[in-house]
Amino acid sequence: MERFKIIHRTYYNYSNNVDLGTHNLLLRPRENHELRIESFTLNITPKAKILWHLDVEDNSVAIATFNTATQQLFIESEVIIQQYNESPLDFIVADYAINYPFKYLTNDNFILSSYMVLPNEESRILLNNWIYNVYKYSEKIQTYTLLQKLTTYIFKNFTYKVREEEGVQTAKQTLAYCSGSCRDFAFLFMEAVKCLGLATRFVSGYLYAPLMSEQVGSTHAWAEVYLPGGGWKGFDPTTGNIVGKDHISVAVSRLPDNVPPIAGSFSGIADSTLSVGVWVTKI
Repeated sequence: MERFKIIHRTYYNYSNNVDLGTHNLLLRPRENHELRIESFTLNITPKAKILWHLDVEDNSVAIATFNTATQQLFIESEVIIQQYNESPLDFIVADYAINYPFKYLTNDNFILSSYMVLPNEESRILLNNWIYNVYKYSEKIQTYTLLQKLTTYIFKNFTYKVREEEGVQTAKQTLAYCSGSCRDFAFLFMEAVKCLGLATRFVSGYLYAPLMSEQVGSTHAWAEVYLPGGGWKGFDPTTGNIVGKDHISVAVSRLPDNVPPIAGSFSGIADSTLSVGVWVTKI
């Protein structure tokens, strides 16, 4: 077991006083047998009323409401976690799913169908041609090996860049640019996996990078694929690796746009600027 502390600070600054609308906060990591929360604090200025709930994906969502006009919104979360996912390859895939291709069992397929919605026809053609660089459809291959090859191929052949713009590039854009952010690479991986007939979802969270632990960082994104017997297994095409102890999952969704760390609104005549800082350190 290893312990990590994550500090996530967000500043919204406004040129004039504004009234803040409701804000949804996805900042609390997902607890399970691999990750336990030791402590969690949430500080918000101006003062907010907080209500918690679990959304349809079992993400912990804090709903913040305000009644004070302000020129700055400050949100800080600090969490200490215990991470037990030290052997990410220690799992057994069900016999029928060891080799690709395979079909999910009927009951599983019913539940997983929303995570398997295919891209449009144009994107499918592009993605199937691109997948051919990694996997020839006639060859025999283990399912995990195929997924790891896709992960590694993106890592080795695409250029990572920080993108301040909101949203996620389409798979077509990322293939054309041969570059993107972590969320763009995760989405490209997901769209390819759907073309292979497998269930996949987007993950937003944090990454512990030892060489950068004292520097200001940002949130991270990767993808998960449902492997019968193994469950939802994470693959990170930005680092080229299967997800392990250095990845801290906060929120999952079938669509990347559904899980921004902070989403809200304001009313008033004002310009706004955003500043975000994330620090992940090992304790």
